[in-house]
Amino acid sequence: MTELAKGPSGQRRGRGARERILSASQQLFRDQGINRTGMDQLCAVAQVSKRTAYQHFASKDELVAEYLRGFDPDVLPGVFDRTDLTPRERLLAAFEMPATTPLCPYLGAAVELHDPQHPASEYARDYKTAVAARLADTAREAGATDPDQLGEQLALLIDGASARTRVLDSDCFPTAAAIAAVLIDNAIPATTARRRSVRRGTAGTAPQGR
Repeated sequence: MTELAKGPSGQRRGRGARERILSASQQLFRDQGINRTGMDQLCAVAQVSKRTAYQHFASKDELVAEYLRGFDPDVLPGVFDRTDLTPRERLLAAFEMPATTPLCPYLGAAVELHDPQHPASEYARDYKTAVAARLADTAREAGATDPDQLGEQLALLIDGASARTRVLDSDCFPTAAAIAAVLIDNAIPATTARRRSVRRGTAGTAPQGR
């Protein structure tokens, strides 16, 4: 007999249904967009009934918000939590995106929804704010004179590169990384940058791949 589990509201449902719904949403929202994906199609792909879907997610809006939360809950830990890179290298590593990376899902959701009060729009806004904050914190470690400003500049570059890559179907992140390097070096006093480079025994260039 299939083992059942109780959800937050006490309903009984097949184990794994929530994961299948989220997996289907990631596939469909990415491939055809949020607005073009209806709950009937999503339930068919997830192999669940609409009743089961709404037991796990009270509305499509709630599902979209949860879909976004699943992408990067720790805000780029593969970049900002690395201990093998200097702060400057971590800033540049944020631009090392594969050429096949699709449009940022947070940007895509905000553009599609056209509603700043939508739960997913609010989460996308919180996420983008968190990215800029992590960039600013890293810029502060690197010795930037105005780390908050540098964080915002780099966040804007990342989002611009993501959107332009999608529109042109051409990798724009190397160009963005080159601009970022100039911004970073201009923001870090030469004495600080030289001291950090000497301590590391390197010029502080970012690695070419992850």
